[in-house]
Amino acid sequence: MTTPADTSYFKHHVFFCCNQRAEGEMSCNAQGATALQTYAKERVGELGLNGAGKVRINKAGCLGRCDQGPVLVVYPDNVWYTCIDQEDVDEIISEHLQNGRVVERLKI
Repeated sequence: MTTPADTSYFKHHVFFCCNQRAEGEMSCNAQGATALQTYAKERVGELGLNGAGKVRINKAGCLGRCDQGPVLVVYPDNVWYTCIDQEDVDEIISEHLQNGRVVERLKI
């Protein structure tokens, strides 16, 4: 029997590091993370993938990997990605979130 503690409210919970450090310091947000997070959230909504039992796209503070950013992490899979543009985000959505396949070329 499955109990609430055995299941997650979302199938995938995606956190985009949107940390902004001081000018001149490496940060995900300085590399466009907030725009990519907004795009991902809108795209997941357009595809009908958002909501309970599906996908949740969130902003996060520093995830500690800004040198590889922008970065995002997909839970509960514990898969970390770097993404440079909307095409990378589309690939993560299509391959990982929809089809359960890790995008090896973007994995960190």
